[in-house]
Parts: sequence; C-alpha cells; structure tokens
Amino acid sequence: MIPFNKPYIAGKELFYIAQAVEFANLSGNGHFTDKCSELMEDKFAAQKVLLTHSCTAALEMAAILCDIQPGDEVIMPSFTFVSTANAFALQGAKIKFVDIRPDTLNLDENKLESLITDKTKVVVPVHYTGVSCEMNIIMEIARRYNLLVVEDAAQGVNSTYNGKCLGTIGHLGTYSFHETKNFISGEGGALVINEPEFIQRAEIVRERGTNRSQFFRGEVDAYTWVDIGSSYLMTDLLAAFLYAQLENMDQITRQRNKVWDFYHRALIPLVNEGKLRLPYVPPCCESNSHLFYIILPDEEIRDGLMQYLKKENIHAVFHYIPLHLSDVGRSIGYEEGQLPMTESLSGRLLRLPFYYELTSKEQERIVDHIFKFFSM
Repeated sequence: MIPFNKPYIAGKELFYIAQAVEFANLSGNGHFTDKCSELMEDKFAAQKVLLTHSCTAALEMAAILCDIQPGDEVIMPSFTFVSTANAFALQGAKIKFVDIRPDTLNLDENKLESLITDKTKVVVPVHYTGVSCEMNIIMEIARRYNLLVVEDAAQGVNSTYNGKCLGTIGHLGTYSFHETKNFISGEGGALVINEPEFIQRAEIVRERGTNRSQFFRGEVDAYTWVDIGSSYLMTDLLAAFLYAQLENMDQITRQRNKVWDFYHRALIPLVNEGKLRLPYVPPCCESNSHLFYIILPDEEIRDGLMQYLKKENIHAVFHYIPLHLSDVGRSIGYEEGQLPMTESLSGRLLRLPFYYELTSKEQERIVDHIFKFFSM
C-alpha cells in the first residue's frame, strides 16, 4: 500500500521530547514553545508567532482579535476546510463565500469587491496547496474598505509571495502543523501577528482570557481573568517534536520539491494529450510543495481513477466538499450553481500520495498506473 500521507522523523524529535520531560514543563509556554516561536519569527520576519494546539485554534483566536460581532460579514472561499468558516461563525459572523480562480484554485480577487458591504469586516484568503493568493490586490482592497485580512496559511508554511512569507502579509496569519502538513507535530498550529496592537490581547486570549504571561514576566501584580479566551496553548511535548522539524525546514522543503517536480515532469505527456491538468504556480510565488493534485475532465473520470488506484493499493483522495453546498452552507441560503468554478474544480480534483519519505520508485508506480488507467 502506498498511503496518501505518512508522518516522519526528520531529526532530533525524540531527543527533544526527552529534553522537554527533563525540563519538567510539559504544558504550554515551555522551553520548546519559545524556541519554535523565535525560529519562525526570525526565519519568516514575523512580528510575533504564538504556538497553538491547532490551526483551528489560531483561526478562532484571529476571529476574537478581529472583534467579530453578530452580523459582521466575513468573506472567504467556499473551497476550504470547515475550520476557516467555523472560527468566525462561532463569533456570530455571517459567512459570505467567494468563487475561486481557475488557475490556482485560490480566492478570486476579481470577485472580492462586489461582495463587500458596510457590514463586511474581514477577508480570509486561503493559500491553497501553499500557493499564494494575489495578496497585493487583496491588501489594497482591504485598505480602501478598512477591512482586516486574516491569512489562512495552514498549507503555506515556508511559501512566499513576492519574497514575503505567507502568513506575514495580512494583519494576522495562521499555520497548521497537523500530521498531513509539511512540518508536523501531530496536531498543532500557530497564530502569526503582524500588527503590534494585537500582540498583548493575543497572549491573553491564548491563556484562557487571563494575564498569566504578563504576570510571569513581572508586568502585573496579579494573575486574573481580564478578557474572553480559551486554552489555545500547544503542549511543550509537541513543541519539542515540532522544533526538530522546523530546524530541518529547508531540507524537508527541498525533498518535497523533488517529489512535486517528479510528478509534474512525469505527467506532462497526459497534459499534452488532454487527459488531465496539473497545478499552476504563478511566477510571483514560491511554493512549499505542500501537495500535488491533478484535475480530470469530469467527476466520473476522477472517481474512476481514484477507485482504480485504490484497487492497486495506491491511496489517492479528493479534497474539500465546497462549504456552500454543505448542510450549514445551504441553511444560510447557498445552493448549487452559485459558485460555478468552485463546484467544477472540486468535483474533478484528485490528490496524489505526497509525503517526505515517498520514494522515486513509489512515484514511478503511481504514475505508471495513471497512464495504464488512461490506456484502458
């Protein structure tokens, strides 16, 4: 069996976990939590990075920091994971879905402005596969309408747009270190804060709405409840595992680039025959090679190829069911046909096995079976 994903050890993960135990600080805000934050702040030129127990938690923190109130509108693509919408819906926001671009499958910046009303408060660009949205245009629109931008860069850690790291361009950014991502801790995430005025409140929100961090730094005399919040901290055991991954970030990225390049090069003949379409990376973007997908002519062919590969013990999978067609999406007024590009592409997309230790031999087997499928 070639799985879709396989977690891996890149360096000193187990050694650092043992160190975390020896340091006797297994909860959040320990030694390795600080080391991870400092490493990312330095490498990504970020104002502040706070580790969280998931990207979902980071998105929920972002929604709180944006001061979302019931009735505020938040614009995002429907082609995303449910956490993107849930985080803002939990604060009472009205979610407005925008269609995606046909090339990158990212939020279509040309359709953004028409959705803005006097109730719009936040735009959430989702960097699909680690390829950036058109952030210059999005940030300019946000500036003109006085909107906040929260980058969902769950898949975009160590990707760039015009030389800037994803997650550091909007007012806030979020990362994921789930075991399916490039750099992993099992479960885990981070909130990237790019506006200094958010930093103090973010620490409070992450610590259950208390001023615990300020208290331990000696900035206040009492440790007490001062705001809303929740327990969003990552345990230092997971931070220890993550730190070893982040230390090897460039090595991991180089290997993932090789996997991505192999697929792209090997499948070009099928593109030339009109059998499928490959991912597109704009010149202004440097991708972290998060995943590799192919787009088939129709859903029937996509499902047929997926089932054929499964019979050959190759686990390829589709991706998001568009949120506007979910039960919740329909309950707030969306119906089929409203986001045609999202509906068309999501129904024809197939993700191929992709992980750090995927070998060339395994990739050759996958590609050979794709060619066999189209020759039957």
